[in-house]
Amino acid sequence: MKIAFVYDAVYPWVKGGAEMRIHELGRRLSSQGHDVHLFGIKWWEGGDVIQYEGMTLHGVCKTRSLYVNGRRSISEALVFAVKLFPALLKEKFDLIDVSVFPYFSCFTIKAISIFKRTPAVFTWHEVWGDYWYEYLGKKQGFFGLAIEKTVAKISKNNIAVSDWTKDRLEALGMPASEIAVLPNGVDLKLISEIKPAGQSLSGSSVGKIYDIIFAGRLIKEKNVDVLIKAVFLLKKDIPEICCCVVGDGPERKSLEKLVHEFDVQKNVKFEGFQEYRALIGKIKASRVLVLPSSREGFGMVVIEAFACGVPVVTVREKYNAAQGLVEDGVDGFVVELEEREIAESVNKILRTDNYTEMTNYTTKKVRDSDWDTLSTELLSIYRKTVMKNSYFHN
Repeated sequence: MKIAFVYDAVYPWVKGGAEMRIHELGRRLSSQGHDVHLFGIKWWEGGDVIQYEGMTLHGVCKTRSLYVNGRRSISEALVFAVKLFPALLKEKFDLIDVSVFPYFSCFTIKAISIFKRTPAVFTWHEVWGDYWYEYLGKKQGFFGLAIEKTVAKISKNNIAVSDWTKDRLEALGMPASEIAVLPNGVDLKLISEIKPAGQSLSGSSVGKIYDIIFAGRLIKEKNVDVLIKAVFLLKKDIPEICCCVVGDGPERKSLEKLVHEFDVQKNVKFEGFQEYRALIGKIKASRVLVLPSSREGFGMVVIEAFACGVPVVTVREKYNAAQGLVEDGVDGFVVELEEREIAESVNKILRTDNYTEMTNYTTKKVRDSDWDTLSTELLSIYRKTVMKNSYFHN
């Protein structure tokens, strides 16, 4: 099959769950003999079209900032959607898979799908619903929600990354029969080969060098400020507590300022974005991962932590799909978004006599979450979509 993925952000130049999903699934489909293309912003140096890990990458427009004042740029999304049309018009694909957010590109894909009679799949990483009003305010939020509902109506072939997301699509009025669920995954073989940070090649280790780790973009919705306040509370009983913050973003300066205000600069280490192997090494060298995010379409870092044998503390928030991955009290805790509750849960994990039992459970939980298995399932979804499209056009 000749397959096109469409998403403005491209891994590894932009690191995130959606970007990694496309990269991991795309290169596996390519290794199986399929002709895989990815249309995104041109983040790389050199030609507009390059070969990368078996895939053909198309840079449809020049590099533009994804975020403005901490929010996704509307102008960037519009420019990408407009530039995408002529780029896709040049080629014929068996199927196009578009990541829904940031929405405008979906209208381009719908037009191309009709014009060239190419089946299109819309992949939903999250559904915002009423969260639009919190994100943009009442007037602009109404516009955002209207666009999301419109996109939900124009696609008949949808993939949700979790049952959580599927339920939210159904709440928008989408029939369950039009939604397939294909979760995010991990490369279990690769993760098994990576040494924990602080461990030598000979295998000698200094033990866990971080008590807590957070990994993600430093934006308001991640609530890293609440984690920093939790570290302040934990410091009273555990003076040497160490929290590693992996990631970068518009909130970094304010978070670094908060660290100084709470006098935990010796306890919180900002490591910036890390290459994947380095990130996994740091997770393996940690005792607990904390994800205090109020909005997650999936929470890929949770299953990455589980694959590393690390329990997770996340929060009970309306738009946080990651809470659906954690079994409270078994492989971590789901608590209120409040520093005291986060601190208490972290303390329980750090001091429990059942830590080994918890870590064993986490690794068992992700046995069926390997990208190899998921790529086979994705191909099955694609083939059914192509067959359905052929039926309607014959």
